[in-house]
Amino acid sequence: MTDTSAEENARHTAKMQKIKAARDKMMAGKTDEKGLIIVNTGTGKGKSSSGFGMLVRCIAHDMPAAVVQFIKGAWGTGERDFFTERFADQVTWVTSGDGFTWETQDRERDIAAAQAGWEKAKDLIRNPEIRFVLLDEINIALRNDYLDIDEVVDFLLTEKPEMSHVVLTGRNAKEELIAAADMVTDMDLVKHPFRDGIKAQKGIEF
Repeated sequence: MTDTSAEENARHTAKMQKIKAARDKMMAGKTDEKGLIIVNTGTGKGKSSSGFGMLVRCIAHDMPAAVVQFIKGAWGTGERDFFTERFADQVTWVTSGDGFTWETQDRERDIAAAQAGWEKAKDLIRNPEIRFVLLDEINIALRNDYLDIDEVVDFLLTEKPEMSHVVLTGRNAKEELIAAADMVTDMDLVKHPFRDGIKAQKGIEF
């Protein structure tokens, strides 16, 4: 090993020690716990996938969980098959909706399905034994005014149990929801194969 390499390693070690000390100091002050309202939005892919990743973690930690899928209910997905077939005792799954709005072309039916899904979601969220509830694509129902944004936000702020986490996914999250949330991720689209004529594929989109 050359002297130059030894010097570089020493500088690196000193830098990492400073970073660790600063990180440890910051983490020492982070002692509170609470149930979070989490919003995954934006034009990029991965909003629902992130929610399902958190669902896997909850299963690993023996945390009872639930999913309410809005809008794309009639569309068969790998995640629904996976969780309902293999983890039915740990995950309550509710499908609400007959498919994307351009497929159903029936606003009244879409509104009724979204509202029915929200009523089921409220029951699941109110249950303190269910620690994690994923409201998949609810932001689309809110954007289309199938659900009242003020009622949804008020419910989350006043009736969600203290230690329960709720994740809301979908594009175009409303400002009222973003303001109420504890964590918001805006996933930006940089590049997508759909633009090059590639259709949605198993294991990637569904």
